[in-house]
Amino acid sequence: MADIKSYQMLIDGAWVDASDGGTFDSVNPTTGQIWSRVPEATEADVNRAVETAHHAFTKGPWSKLTPTERGKHLRKLGDLLAEHSEVLGRTESVDTGKMLKETRWQAKYIAEFFHFFAGCADKVSGETLPIDKPDMFVFTKREPLGVVAAVVPWNSQLFLVAVKLGPALAAGNTVVLKASEHASAAMLEFGKLIELAGIPPGVVNIVTGHGEPCGRALTGHPLVARVSFTGGPNAARHVLENVKRNFAEVSLELGGKSPFIVFDDANIESAVNASIAGIFGATGQSCVAGSRLYLHEDIADEFLERMTALTRQIVLGDPLADDTQMGPLCTVGQLENIQREVAYAQEQGAAVLAGGKQPEGMGGLFFEPTIIECPRQDLRIVDTELFGPVLSVQRFKTEEEVLALANDSEHGLAAGIFTQNSARSLRMANSVQAGIVWVNTYRVVSPIAEFGGVKGSGYGRESGFQAIYDYTRPKTIWINTSDEPMANPFVMR
Repeated sequence: MADIKSYQMLIDGAWVDASDGGTFDSVNPTTGQIWSRVPEATEADVNRAVETAHHAFTKGPWSKLTPTERGKHLRKLGDLLAEHSEVLGRTESVDTGKMLKETRWQAKYIAEFFHFFAGCADKVSGETLPIDKPDMFVFTKREPLGVVAAVVPWNSQLFLVAVKLGPALAAGNTVVLKASEHASAAMLEFGKLIELAGIPPGVVNIVTGHGEPCGRALTGHPLVARVSFTGGPNAARHVLENVKRNFAEVSLELGGKSPFIVFDDANIESAVNASIAGIFGATGQSCVAGSRLYLHEDIADEFLERMTALTRQIVLGDPLADDTQMGPLCTVGQLENIQREVAYAQEQGAAVLAGGKQPEGMGGLFFEPTIIECPRQDLRIVDTELFGPVLSVQRFKTEEEVLALANDSEHGLAAGIFTQNSARSLRMANSVQAGIVWVNTYRVVSPIAEFGGVKGSGYGRESGFQAIYDYTRPKTIWINTSDEPMANPFVMR
């Protein structure tokens, strides 16, 4: 028990326990052992966090700062994130099983997102309107919304905090962050940087807990003006029910089952490496994982021979170790679901080309990097997001055929296209139903580029300059410039 680390929530600038003392445990997926204990927020705790954020927005110092001053705090927060990337990355790796090499680098790079939005803070502007009425000067200004509820999943949580918190604060809002119940520690470690950045108490609050009551109370709170949610579709449906009570604006990012399309003229070495990175990076626990591989029939055999050979060489192990290339899954539920789906795919006629099971002699929540060739599009595994290292493969003959296969999905977050034909790449990029399309590359992001999906992958965009406008609303102001009195309203001219 002495080795179990206890965390607290951040409310009104103070670190606090749940009001009723409730907690839940977090398991290190590499060892299967409990390593930390986190508060289980009550509805009263959530209410206090939202009321604190509302006070900071309406009466606190945050609402009185200029946009340039807000930007300075965000820049400082980014600097601190880079300085503490080792601690943050290590905490996230222990809590989620993600590779330390990735989490440490990601924490450092995410500083750029805060720097970007720091620069955006005083670039938000309205416009003057060429109005069709004489003697009227009409203009718009952008105003912050108020309290933002940001619900963040366990995977890539620091990145997702940055793309929500950055534009929200730059625009002048205050925020209540809800950490995932599966892995809260990295976000709570990040919360320690808020005060160091000079951000006033109550501007950023962090609560921890499950969907009930924590998530429900937060997203349905009457003082919440906007909900930014990243997670699964089932939880998103509850969010949409909750916001019926407060009419909050909503953005949803709900994951995907992204097609990765390789034509016969592609650079095979590059495409193989990109596909491996796209599906086995982060143990496949990425919303943009390229988990549907479509190969032109002329190069499919060569491609799969190369890919399966590299896949079998991937080193599984402790994510903190330098020689490890893939860590464990985050939760027992993921592991059990993947085992069921792989077994069912085989019953439906799919062939396992690599992996397909837990590695022998290893504890923890490990699953081998897996490649499954599917004879038909209607196999359940083809359009079921597994959130793990499982790749479904199909072959195609024509551009029209593969476009139809790629779009035959309830998801629409990302897509990858590998071809040396520039005209084809543009045709495909324009026609594939996805919010992000990578051509001859995969899984790259930037604070400058917008991010989001279509169809069942949600709506709304994060990152990019436009994101800051999503955390504001326009106000239209009319000014009569004439000295003449207004006409009698009952005399029509």
